[in-house]
Amino acid sequence: MERQQETIASPAARITHAFERAKEERRGALIPYFMCGYPNEEQSVRVIQAAIEGGADIIELGLPFSDPLADGATIQHAGHVALERGMSIRGCMRIAERISAQSKTPLVFMGYYNPILAYGLERFCAEALQRGVCGIIVPDLPPDEAEPLREAATRHGLALIFLIPPTIKDERMERVVELVAQGPGGFVYCVSLSGVTGARTELPAHLQSFIARIRRYTEPKQVPIAVGFGLSTPEHIAQISRIADGAVVGSALVNLIDRSSEEEQPGAVKSYIQSLHQGTRSNQ
Repeated sequence: MERQQETIASPAARITHAFERAKEERRGALIPYFMCGYPNEEQSVRVIQAAIEGGADIIELGLPFSDPLADGATIQHAGHVALERGMSIRGCMRIAERISAQSKTPLVFMGYYNPILAYGLERFCAEALQRGVCGIIVPDLPPDEAEPLREAATRHGLALIFLIPPTIKDERMERVVELVAQGPGGFVYCVSLSGVTGARTELPAHLQSFIARIRRYTEPKQVPIAVGFGLSTPEHIAQISRIADGAVVGSALVNLIDRSSEEEQPGAVKSYIQSLHQGTRSNQ
């Protein structure tokens, strides 16, 4: 009973509740990604708040890193600018704290393992909890090597969310789903294609069968599936919302911020998120 109460009260449970709310509304959850400190610290807070006003269900906060292996050119550019302008893990914590002070929308950090390890796993998780963060995604951390961070995250009620690529074998997929199910909440992050992030015009043909493979393991455990990498249009979101529980959009938002003036950025982001939100309802 004590463990059950701890899980219900955990920050990670807010992620689960966001997916449940979306499901009750017969739509997919919308999960925009923003690089902390891009285009600068103050403006990143403004555009994230605009996304929440536009209907975002969960926010991914990118931690900039000098060697982002899974990121395409667009996200790399955003991370490079953020680092040049002094963004650090402490700065990312500040941004999370400011957002969480104004909104109950779940926040998830997404960053590479080396900076988190250097910061200290226990310290990172403790501070993330204090700043209102609910979960962590680490693209370059395999499940077999994740136990130290998973233990620290679980102690603080944070979800550790794993990526599942199309090339994954079934036994490894089953293991990933089991790890998420054992934690206090969260979801599995389905990578829609092999390679790096970046907005694309077409979604891969294999995606529906890939999601069906994952469903065999997630449904019995009631673990939500979110799909990312390459999504950029309401039509993409509509396609994903018919076969998965949530959709992640990242590079397209960086591109939108790039081509808008600082004054225009919050409004442009809010309008774009609202247009994507319409696509989430395609599964009605």
